[in-house]
Amino acid sequence: MSIFPPIKASLKPRIGLYSIGLRAYWEQFPGLKERLEAYGRFIEKKMSAWADVYDYGLVDTEGEGRKAGEWLAERHVDLVFCHAATYSTSSTVLPVHQICKAPVVFLNLQPTARLNYEQSTTGEWLAHCGACPVPEFANVFNRAGIPFRVVNGLLGLDYTPAISLTDEVTHERFEAIRAWKEIEEWVRAAAVPRTLLRSRFGFLGNTYSGMLDMYSDFTMISAQTGLHVEVLEMCDLDRMLKEVTAQDVKQKLEEIHAMFQISGDSPSDPIAKKPTEEQLEWSCRVAAAQEKLVRAYDLDALSYYYHGAPGGEYEKLQGGFIVGHSLLTARGIPCSGEGDLKTAVAMKISDILGVGGSFSEIVVVDYFDETILLGHDGPFHIAISEGKPILRGMGLYHGKQGTGVSVEAKVKTGAITTLNVTQTGDGRLKLISSEGTSTNGAIMKIGNTQTPVKFREHPDAYMTRWFAEAPTHHCAMSIGHNASLFQKVAELMKVNHVIL
Repeated sequence: MSIFPPIKASLKPRIGLYSIGLRAYWEQFPGLKERLEAYGRFIEKKMSAWADVYDYGLVDTEGEGRKAGEWLAERHVDLVFCHAATYSTSSTVLPVHQICKAPVVFLNLQPTARLNYEQSTTGEWLAHCGACPVPEFANVFNRAGIPFRVVNGLLGLDYTPAISLTDEVTHERFEAIRAWKEIEEWVRAAAVPRTLLRSRFGFLGNTYSGMLDMYSDFTMISAQTGLHVEVLEMCDLDRMLKEVTAQDVKQKLEEIHAMFQISGDSPSDPIAKKPTEEQLEWSCRVAAAQEKLVRAYDLDALSYYYHGAPGGEYEKLQGGFIVGHSLLTARGIPCSGEGDLKTAVAMKISDILGVGGSFSEIVVVDYFDETILLGHDGPFHIAISEGKPILRGMGLYHGKQGTGVSVEAKVKTGAITTLNVTQTGDGRLKLISSEGTSTNGAIMKIGNTQTPVKFREHPDAYMTRWFAEAPTHHCAMSIGHNASLFQKVAELMKVNHVIL
């Protein structure tokens, strides 16, 4: 992906962190305070691999909790982790989150897998009793109407502190690995609402006429995600097209050859041919204009569709869309076809998380292999491609006006997750995710992206459950099993999420 530098990178999340304790302990048990502070620094260092971390330090009184809440609020953190380092009263923790309104996750991370019962002292026990106050916090936060989550497990040190009376090397234990996987997911998920809240989504043209599932209220989208929708006209793109130079076209042709394999004629489909030089040149020219449009309007994603009048200039212009939009998707500007703005959101969520996000719908079911082929005529996300995508010239775009070049590609074999952003009858956004496996099954050579996916149940049973959730007919395909990650995104975005 280094040959496709991002036009705009996603934002790093801003993570707040503090540890808690009881001030009365410090004089009673020398060294305990410093020991707990060292655990906090370990957590901060690990989290810093995924985020900008703002560590307040130790909070040990109600007054200090108020100071911490103000400090974290001033830093506009997206998520706060409270490290339950030892026992602390709930009155210490509650004011932090009454002042700082960011979501909270409690970290119950015990430093050792087992105390040295024979030699342990009260001070030693207090360094490992982080679970003790968490039920108290849960009760108080529930009564205060403050949502919270808890991560339980081991701290995961790869050394034992000199002060310790037991073995604290736990980084290879599954309880530490599991806990840190969950923490990483929370941190990564926090990047999604932060990025969306500061994103500009272009909406070029209109939504495909009659696809009623895809129609959405721009105000509803903005209200529930924070993103801004910039409504664009084809004449805006046409204006950019007039500024394209021969050097711009040459550069895009180099990008195309780096990203795609140029096909010969399809052995089966008479409308899928080797792209002509004229088709490639036009796709490059349009791609250059598309990038200029993205830069001119400072876009972070784009949803588009325009059929144009037969023989008109805009019909020809939209015929060159797919290649350029695949190039943009590869560079951090997800592009969804047919004016499907909600799927542009799904693609952007996947892209922010670094797991791809390719535009897909049901292509066909293979009842022999018990797979469902998912894909579209483009655009495609190169980051999750099984080899180089293929460019095919199309004598026509099925169901659309014009001719041009389309993408034939397959997502990498292995774990995948689809993410569908749909809308309920009461106007609320809803996420639907499904984990499956991309197989090495055969695909058609018709200039469309297609990936055979085996879900955890028979295709008929899966489709029955999927359709019952009232999805849109498009979704974003990501690599990896990401349902728990998408679940955390949904919680932070305050939208419903269903896992199939």
